Amino acid sequence: MVTTTTRPTTDEIREWLDAVPDPEIPVISVIDLGIIRDVTWRGDTLEVAVTPTYSGCPATSVIAMDIETALRDRGLDKIRIVTQIAPPWTSDWLSDKGRMRLEGYGIAPPQAAGGPDRCPQCHSQDVERISQFGSTPCKAQWRCRECLEPFDYFKCI
Repeated sequence: MVTTTTRPTTDEIREWLDAVPDPEIPVISVIDLGIIRDVTWRGDTLEVAVTPTYSGCPATSVIAMDIETALRDRGLDKIRIVTQIAPPWTSDWLSDKGRMRLEGYGIAPPQAAGGPDRCPQCHSQDVERISQFGSTPCKAQWRCRECLEPFDYFKCI
């Protein structure tokens, strides 16, 4: 464990949290996913506000535990994780880096409306929805008609 002698800035803490992966999509960090809504010092306690991708997300408690572990590993011991459900998370909060990582991982990033504009594997625009529900509730299952590969699509929420 690293012991901090000075209080880290919120920018430093955000950098640390950028190394905390989403447990369901480990290629993207909680920062790039856009679920870290606020990082604030309240006296000597660090408060981190997290907005789940949807209110019933089963990974919420794991995410909170992973965030707390990452911060404790950096020497912080007074931590409060707050679940903030309003405003609700939107796929607009994904960072550009996160969108690129999703696509590199084989998940089509959300578009403004409808479904994916292309297959994340071969980039063909000839795609079809197989199911509104994918491997997690925040994803849908699609297939490319050209390369025939199935892929997840991160839904616009």
